[in-house]
Amino acid sequence: MSFKYFLDMAPEDPVIDSSSLTKFRQLRLKEAGMKINTVIGDAAYSEKANIEYTKEEKIALVAKLNPILTQGPRKEEDKFEFNKDAGMFVCKAGHLATRKARTGKKGTSKSQSQTYYFNIEKCRVCPMRGGCYKVGAKSKTYSVTIKSDTHAEQEAFQNTETFKQLAVNRYKIEAKNSELKNGHGYDKASTAGLFGMEIQGATTIFAVNLKRILKLLNEND
Repeated sequence: MSFKYFLDMAPEDPVIDSSSLTKFRQLRLKEAGMKINTVIGDAAYSEKANIEYTKEEKIALVAKLNPILTQGPRKEEDKFEFNKDAGMFVCKAGHLATRKARTGKKGTSKSQSQTYYFNIEKCRVCPMRGGCYKVGAKSKTYSVTIKSDTHAEQEAFQNTETFKQLAVNRYKIEAKNSELKNGHGYDKASTAGLFGMEIQGATTIFAVNLKRILKLLNEND
């Protein structure tokens, strides 16, 4: 028998963020004797710490990476071309970057970037500077996100049929959230203060989970 438990709606968490997956593991999973093999969530759950944790615990994390990591933040017409021979990017006007450097801190949840620097003097008089060069700027750079091994592995999993088949169950989570809000008054706080919100959350989630358990029990009879 299985039933839906709200991974990111633990009543003692006054603020829910993407790190609640690891909080949940530390405070509840092992104590409750629950064994989890798959976690399905939105992109907020695909932060690096969660990917590393689920890999360590042999849990399938069905959460898409931020599109900036997989597709880049730019529109196609705003992208520069990469010159393989020079190992540098070339702007739309044909100017080659003069140098490159890796930016961003190591060992954090944010990916580092490879930043390419262009000759600002050329940018100031470039006929294609509109929308590219900002008047008064002291430098012109073009950055590309460097995928960590962790993100690269998650992206590879994201492109598999297994991931796609599991991801279709995402709608069930939204349906349950809708049930909480529309069927049980969880769309707004019934009392003032965090304690009141914790009690409301605990009782509402308990009631919905209990209904689910009873339904499954009746189906098995």
